[in-house]
Amino acid sequence: MKPIKTALLAYGFSGKIFHAPFLATNKGFELYAVLERSKQKAKDDFPGIKSYTSLEELLADESIELVVVNTPNNTHFELTKKSLLAHKHVLVEKPATATPKEFLELMALAKSVNKQLFVYQNRRWSSDICAAKEVIQSGKLGDIVEVHLRFDRYRPDIGPKGFKENLVPGSGILYDLGAHLIDQAMSIFGKPKKHFVQKGMYRNNTLVDDYAFAYLLFENNVNVLITVSLQVLDIQPGIVIHGTKGSFVKDFCDEQENQLINGMAPNHPDFGLELANREGKLTYVDENNHIITEQITSPKGNFNGLFDEVFACVRESKSFSVTNEMILEQIRILNTK
Repeated sequence: MKPIKTALLAYGFSGKIFHAPFLATNKGFELYAVLERSKQKAKDDFPGIKSYTSLEELLADESIELVVVNTPNNTHFELTKKSLLAHKHVLVEKPATATPKEFLELMALAKSVNKQLFVYQNRRWSSDICAAKEVIQSGKLGDIVEVHLRFDRYRPDIGPKGFKENLVPGSGILYDLGAHLIDQAMSIFGKPKKHFVQKGMYRNNTLVDDYAFAYLLFENNVNVLITVSLQVLDIQPGIVIHGTKGSFVKDFCDEQENQLINGMAPNHPDFGLELANREGKLTYVDENNHIITEQITSPKGNFNGLFDEVFACVRESKSFSVTNEMILEQIRILNTK
């Protein structure tokens, strides 16, 4: 089928690492254009790309079918709205918007112009969370009681990115990192019945939350506890799951981001493989009441899975697994005061 002509709205870290390599190597897409208001850097990596200096000019290009809104969080709503009004499909990074009201408006707009609105939740396709899903589905843990998902970093100083550190819509660690973990939990267990959120500010002179905890209660009394922090020097396991028959412990150690930073293309045969000795530990009681311990090797990480789904939605009218109804619920949780 015909590749989807796609434009990026920025070529910073996100555009260069998380989008362009996939759009350039996935046969379903043509990396056609980029918005670069000052320095034109994309042509250094993709000589054939068309560079626009204004959003209006880019959106006026009728050959562009899909726009990737990979700009600062506080611009997502405005730029997505303008792109939909220009009759483009949109893939917007998380968090799609800062408030449920804004996302409801975008959902209605997409429907009215008959275009697709996709939210870029790529970490559903990380090797580590895919390993956890497989363990849960195996039944070896029994009924799931408790899940801990953590995203720890040690960054005690205020960072240089103003849209993350200043008090603007969508700023703070819950919107930045917590959005990933909430989506991962919902990709496994569905929509939570209840939620509670606690945020904190611990760095000197911080304007936004640098610690957040979220508790989600799902069907069958599955308890999910999410922690994101910039104050953890001794990084803890990212995934801990306890069930009625066993436990699973796993680090967050998906290698796709590191591989992309180091220049590995997504179509390389080793892309998505975790490093050696990073297996998860599964401990469970078997049918003979014996305690069994297994080392669980993760499947390959596959961020390309998201792009494959986008292509199938646009060209084949198939459904996107990251549903907008699910995203709306996530934004409600992120927006908890």
